[in-house]
Amino acid sequence: MIGLRRVGPDEFTTRLDAVLDIYRAAMCPPADQLTGRKAIMGSHATHPGFACLFAELPDGAPVGVAYGFHGEPGQWWHDVVHRAMTEQAGEKAAHEWLGDALELAEIHVHPDHQGGGVGRAMIAGLCEGRPERTAVLSTRDRPTTARHLYRAMGFEDLLTRFVFPGGYENYAIVGARLPLPRR
Repeated sequence: MIGLRRVGPDEFTTRLDAVLDIYRAAMCPPADQLTGRKAIMGSHATHPGFACLFAELPDGAPVGVAYGFHGEPGQWWHDVVHRAMTEQAGEKAAHEWLGDALELAEIHVHPDHQGGGVGRAMIAGLCEGRPERTAVLSTRDRPTTARHLYRAMGFEDLLTRFVFPGGYENYAIVGARLPLPRR
């Protein structure tokens, strides 16, 4: 039985190696990106409204992690996406989606534990009771299980075929109004 547990910024940063292990197993990133990814994740814990859920086995071993925070100007992802949305859809649309958003930065479940509702439960748990008006995230712009899950939970495409500066892979930026619809 997998349970969810909220962790604060201190425990999150203390357990970054375990978080990175889940990320590595779920995303299969190039090894040379892991040190930078760890630093980025650690800095996310300092953002306002940081919230994190671990999905854990009965022995406390984490098999999933999801976290987010209140997005605001000055944060790299927020600024890059806001600029792209403004160029493509106008300032009003960018403000509507990003002006008061919970930015879901990472949502990962170890492959051995995917398909059992863990990701859905973590997303729902992070979004429940949040004061923001929207939730936004980026995901690979392919027909993945994650992409299907986000659609099923009420997320809609805001940008597609989006390549982050310095990147090479297509991403979709998706958003949902909060509270998430009950399904």
